[in-house]
Amino acid sequence: MAALYSFEVHTPNRLFYSESVEAVVLSLMDGEVGVYANHSPFTAPVSTCILKIKDKNGNWKIAFIDEGILEVKKTKTILITDNAEWPEEIDYERATEMKDRAEFILAGAIHKFEIDTASSFLKRAQVQIKAWEQGQQKTS
Repeated sequence: MAALYSFEVHTPNRLFYSESVEAVVLSLMDGEVGVYANHSPFTAPVSTCILKIKDKNGNWKIAFIDEGILEVKKTKTILITDNAEWPEEIDYERATEMKDRAEFILAGAIHKFEIDTASSFLKRAQVQIKAWEQGQQKTS
């Protein structure tokens, strides 16, 4: 059995996840990272992405996460994020509407603020849709 460590995901509204895990994989602002037991400590900003969690039984779980901060310590890793959702919690229709609206705004955007805001919403919607689709594949 692989070495385990404590992993927690906190949002402003709830403790999303708190278990011993084998590994987590997620996207930092400068690339993807995999964290295993005894990883070197670091703190880094996280980008909106699909979080992959390898639980203590060796099964992979996925979740949508928004931007946040990851703190890796010797025996514990903590992710603080604006939002986290399991695939079954994602409102697919709402995410699709957000994607369509963001694409519409981007098509006519002139100002940097409009482009940055719409791009952020587009990425969030695209990742939510991808997480929802991957969740559907697991249950099929």
